[in-house]
Amino acid sequence: MTAKEYLLQAYLLEQRIESKLMQVEMLRNLATRSTSIVRMTPGGGGDGDFMENTVIRIVDTEKEISKEVDRLVDLKREIAEVIRQVEDPEMQVMLEMRYLCYRDWPEIMRKMGYSKTSVHRMHQKAMGIIEKILKDGTKWE
Repeated sequence: MTAKEYLLQAYLLEQRIESKLMQVEMLRNLATRSTSIVRMTPGGGGDGDFMENTVIRIVDTEKEISKEVDRLVDLKREIAEVIRQVEDPEMQVMLEMRYLCYRDWPEIMRKMGYSKTSVHRMHQKAMGIIEKILKDGTKWE
């Protein structure tokens, strides 16, 4: 795994969590609409199994989300620890803004007061340091 792939894990996991949250919202909306339709049906008929299955899906997906949120917190803590091993404080800030706060390059450049070239040069150097840290677990000097 490259340094960039390692650092992007948190972002990708957070995107997966967001997707599951949207799925839960869609299931809840579906369940709510279905309940309204069943109540409006003469005699109150309808498929109770459908509602039960929807609720089960919602609960299962929420459990998955909870596990993934726990995993995300642990992963971010681990990534932050690796970033802290980079001795240059400006590189640390840049890496944290990019890989823990998910800021885009223009915002990073603006907040740090650096040009595009400077930030990308710093990023490239930081990636080399992260690669070394991941490879052999030693601090860069």
